[in-house]
Amino acid sequence: MPDIDPADHDIAELGPMLKDVEDAEELRAILEAERDGQDRDPVVTLIESRIDAVSETDEGDPGEIDPAEHSPADLGNLVRDIEEPERLEALLEAEEAGEDRSSAKTVIENRLDAVRGGDREDSEVASPEERHPELDHPTADKRHVRALEGGVYRDMWVYCETQHGELIGVSAEMLGKARELMDDYNERYDADERVVAVLIGDGVGDLAEECIALGADVVVYQEDERLERFRHTPYTEVFCDMARGAGHPYGREDRLKKEWRDYDEPRYTVFPATNNGRDLSATVQAELDSGLASDCSDLYIEDADISNPAKTGEPGTTRTFERVLHMKRPDFSGFEYSTILCLDTPAREFHPQGASVIPGSFEAPQPDLGREGLVVEHETPIEEEWLKVEVTDYDRLEGGIDLSGHDVVVAMGRGIGSDPTRGIELGLELVDAFDDAVLGLSRGVITASYEFDGHVEGYVAEERQIGESGQVVEPELYLACGISGAVQHKVGMDESDTVVAINTDPEADIREFSDYFVEGDLFEVVPALVDSLESGELRLGEAVAADGGEQR
Repeated sequence: MPDIDPADHDIAELGPMLKDVEDAEELRAILEAERDGQDRDPVVTLIESRIDAVSETDEGDPGEIDPAEHSPADLGNLVRDIEEPERLEALLEAEEAGEDRSSAKTVIENRLDAVRGGDREDSEVASPEERHPELDHPTADKRHVRALEGGVYRDMWVYCETQHGELIGVSAEMLGKARELMDDYNERYDADERVVAVLIGDGVGDLAEECIALGADVVVYQEDERLERFRHTPYTEVFCDMARGAGHPYGREDRLKKEWRDYDEPRYTVFPATNNGRDLSATVQAELDSGLASDCSDLYIEDADISNPAKTGEPGTTRTFERVLHMKRPDFSGFEYSTILCLDTPAREFHPQGASVIPGSFEAPQPDLGREGLVVEHETPIEEEWLKVEVTDYDRLEGGIDLSGHDVVVAMGRGIGSDPTRGIELGLELVDAFDDAVLGLSRGVITASYEFDGHVEGYVAEERQIGESGQVVEPELYLACGISGAVQHKVGMDESDTVVAINTDPEADIREFSDYFVEGDLFEVVPALVDSLESGELRLGEAVAADGGEQR
């Protein structure tokens, strides 16, 4: 068994741990353990990428590559220097005759397309259907899933989710950010594009003026008692029908031209990264045949210089793409942030450029009750076949857990693993030592298979999770107990005024963004901290070392 057992960790925790492993054999042992155990595709990819990073690159003749000896990621690096189509074709044939991995063939085919593109007399790049006529392309026959050619795109559309007749918090946050983005956009590009708020549900028209006060120029809404609760198909169909302008080649034939708009589809679409928002963003962007960057923590609009021949259509050239929405999100490995771009190619257009936003990523604006805007009632004919799923009964949870708005947040992580029940008990004792504190959890605690005694089991709930897929908090004091500090967790607490971390690992990533770091076991440090708070004297003892300030 390797030193790291992947079964004990989720991918967010494995990323930072693997970056310190320099032995390829040790990494291969971890990979074998994962394949023999849970065999999670993202984890396998992560480990393979780390193996590629620490392994020496084959410096031999690229024409002598045996694809069976390399991972798809390694092959991608090796074929970059191959300029002869014949060599790439031979490599592709070897892969097809051997392991026949689709991912490996894709990287070889992409390089082959790039090399062949350089031999073209013009700069046109053939579509996938033209390049591979022997393959079946079912999406070409679908009614809705098709991109436009020469489409006209304007405005930023914001889907404003509601609950119990009110806008949820992230809807206000997105409207404020959209207002900021489009004000800057209009100044930079000498344009006059707008923020369009989208409301779908029963009685949602009453919220139109609130959306305008929060930054919308236009509110498009559709009301129907059958839309009282979120359902995938009707909400997707209504949103897409709203988004498509009059005369849209894949829209309703009876759509009348609206005076307030003169374009085919939105330039940008923004959704909340809530349970419903994640679903809707994916289905809408798929129906509009574009891309989606999910769970973003920041957005900005800039031009981008791109040299990728798949985007420019001509190898060796650089093209400036204007008005690109840059969508920043934590990398799944936990190492760093990634910025996602949704760019056109010579063969097709990718609009709207779409993103979903983590709640709490932006500050909600103060409503401007004097703002004026346009309110448009939309009427998509609701088809009965969209309503095959019927909600006959449901329970409404009372209250819920809101971790925001407290002076102190005590967050417990995988460091409780040796005694999970006692670990949660200690977290609750620390919460009780403050006047206004609340207990939060890292994703590692939520996803782990810990067994808790009944009296604390009720505190281990997903709604207490802090991070990219949980809540975002900004307390005056954040106490991170036994949390490694993956990027996904950092997203949820990075704006805290003061961060104190307790961890046995002096190299834990959380040390880099903590104001105070206590090296020690939380089972020893937390009781001492509780005692110190109750007595008014710091009594951490000699067993721990403080880094970042004097003990007082």
